[in-house]
Amino acid sequence: MPAVPAAHQRPAPDGGVRRRRAGRPSSAVLDKAGITSAALELVSRKGYDGLTMAALAKLLEVAPSALYNHVSSKQDVLLLVEDHLMSLVDVSSFGAAPWDDAVRTWAWSYRNVFAEHTPLIPVIAVLPVTDAPQTLAMYETVSKGFLDAGFPQERIISAIVALESFIFGSAYDVTAPEDIFDPGTMAESTPYFTAAVRGAAGTALRAADAAFMLGLDALIDGLGSLRREAD
Repeated sequence: MPAVPAAHQRPAPDGGVRRRRAGRPSSAVLDKAGITSAALELVSRKGYDGLTMAALAKLLEVAPSALYNHVSSKQDVLLLVEDHLMSLVDVSSFGAAPWDDAVRTWAWSYRNVFAEHTPLIPVIAVLPVTDAPQTLAMYETVSKGFLDAGFPQERIISAIVALESFIFGSAYDVTAPEDIFDPGTMAESTPYFTAAVRGAAGTALRAADAAFMLGLDALIDGLGSLRREAD
């Protein structure tokens, strides 16, 4: 299939490219899904610093003024991105499965979503959730799941933040090279560490998954003690 000139393309909501007529499109062709898709594409190609309103308008092939008809600032774009990513996190097990199983399903899904978008983690991890409906819906479901499981209401947010801190760090670990702990020529001078690294290499799970499973189980066990105290 022949290549379509860039001037005749625009990102589709699913991340693909959609043909359109030649010439500058009107602002009517823009929507929030398209803006979100384009923003994610920019971050994946150029990192967070590459996400600017000018670059976004250029990728969407519209005038910046047309873009501002839909979003007033980069902060608005980030809220769209945050909401989209959070909508992909699976919270369906809360209310349908035991609390610990629900947390595992949620945490694994959360980690896998952000492992695909690590450049956004430093931004979204500290981005307010104000006026982000999908994000707030996710937190509402998780909070209710914790409350229904017997957690003290005043400890629920702290528990979620503790889990998120671990999840975000683990998302980075997914993208780390498998030989990140290779001591190289220092192996003989670090025998205990080297032996531990070789022992870990003998497990069936890849290193990032094994570490995530271990840490998540420990967090669930520890947080579960708060639940038992509340009973």
